[in-house]
Amino acid sequence: MSARLTNEYGYVEIDKQVIAQIVYRAAMESYGLVGLGYKSKGIVELLKGENATKGVKVDELEDNTIAIELYVIIQYGTNISTVANNIIDRVKYTVEKMTAIKVSKIDINVQGIRVK
Repeated sequence: MSARLTNEYGYVEIDKQVIAQIVYRAAMESYGLVGLGYKSKGIVELLKGENATKGVKVDELEDNTIAIELYVIIQYGTNISTVANNIIDRVKYTVEKMTAIKVSKIDINVQGIRVK
């Protein structure tokens, strides 16, 4: 599945994996974020490299917008709500700017706290 933009000349399809990579790169620029997490068999692991987009879930909604869900690991000693709000603002701005697809909802799931 992919997000689709149409205009008078045709259409552009953007794969969900591409949107997930944009979300990952935008989120990683946020202060207080250690990385994205992925829960497998009850254990949360810190994702890096090509597997990092496993911590991002992108869903296309019926009104031609997308909903994003992030599973994050936050740095110990930071305010969780402030970090989460910064991630939401940065991801929404970056995705809408780069893809021209409206983001209707971003959910942040804190999977763990890590001491650097």
